Amino acid sequence: MKHNLDSILERWNLLKHPFYQAWSAGELPVEALQVYAREYGNFIETLPLGWQTLNDPETAQEEREHAELWKDFTAAVGGSSGDASLDQSVRLTKASEELFSSPASALGALYAFEAQQPATAKSKLDGLRERYRFPQAVEPYFEVHSANGHEAEKVLRRLNDLPADEREVALAACERMAESLWDALTGIHEAACS
Repeated sequence: MKHNLDSILERWNLLKHPFYQAWSAGELPVEALQVYAREYGNFIETLPLGWQTLNDPETAQEEREHAELWKDFTAAVGGSSGDASLDQSVRLTKASEELFSSPASALGALYAFEAQQPATAKSKLDGLRERYRFPQAVEPYFEVHSANGHEAEKVLRRLNDLPADEREVALAACERMAESLWDALTGIHEAACS
């Protein structure tokens, strides 16, 4: 199962996205980080729903706390919270809400995000520290997630216990979420960097 999931994620590897590569190189304008914080924040707020669907209130609460750290990041880059306005960001939020509504699809969708999160968080944290001049309040969300592999491991254990037909649902959900995450970054990059 892990091999199939990771093959999907390699096709949509967020570290290879031009937006994250520009972030790591310090080439994003501050306005792009502000747009990213607002647009992506709407998705971050949906994550507790996936864990609630999996009947994991402890992790759902952890995700609510992480959403508060995201708000701190948004404020620290000079951004504002609000509804997603870019089509790709709206589609990402809607996809996550749909995928988080049943256990098999929630597992696949969460894996698409959680398996990539430690590496992307570390890359973004390093970029913020080395290339930008923001207050330290930009860092906690990324600090927490750069060392947070336990959620992906928890999801993978549950994925391995699924019957074959539900594994197919989970794989399709992983693909849809991974592509939606990629597309949201593309929308943000096009809106804020061109």
